[in-house]
Amino acid sequence: MQDTIYQSIEIYTDGSCHTQLCVGAWASIILQNENVINLSGVLENTTHNRMELLAVIKALEFVIEKINQSNLKITVVSDSQYVVGLLNRRYKFILSDYKTKAGNDIRNKDLVLIFFNFTSNLNIDFVKIKAHQKPTAEINYNIEVDKLCRSLVRNNLKNKGFSF
Repeated sequence: MQDTIYQSIEIYTDGSCHTQLCVGAWASIILQNENVINLSGVLENTTHNRMELLAVIKALEFVIEKINQSNLKITVVSDSQYVVGLLNRRYKFILSDYKTKAGNDIRNKDLVLIFFNFTSNLNIDFVKIKAHQKPTAEINYNIEVDKLCRSLVRNNLKNKGFSF
């Protein structure tokens, strides 16, 4: 029996949101061989959890569109317990038809459905990492996506006349 050789990709994701002004940003860094691919975006009328989830979705969208998935092993590194814990709640969501006990749709249902669709069709492991780590001599991509998200939110708000 021959072992399958997998091409591996690491994806670091983060999301940030100014909770009072509901302006958020997401960022993903995809490491493929020697390539470092940065993705990011800013949205209004959003939440922190939506940005965390969108960072993963946008990275997986990129992988699906741009990278051959045959024998591809993806590792997603996130500091979001919400994102990493979603897979454990998948069966419960399906049984409840994505409804809360009160009969309302679960929060972020639209993104959760996309997330589950992507994670069902790709070979993915999720790794929960501690947030806001101290810088080290090596590049810490978790710190990099965190800095990028917070910078995008600050710059967006400064451009609208808010000061910090």
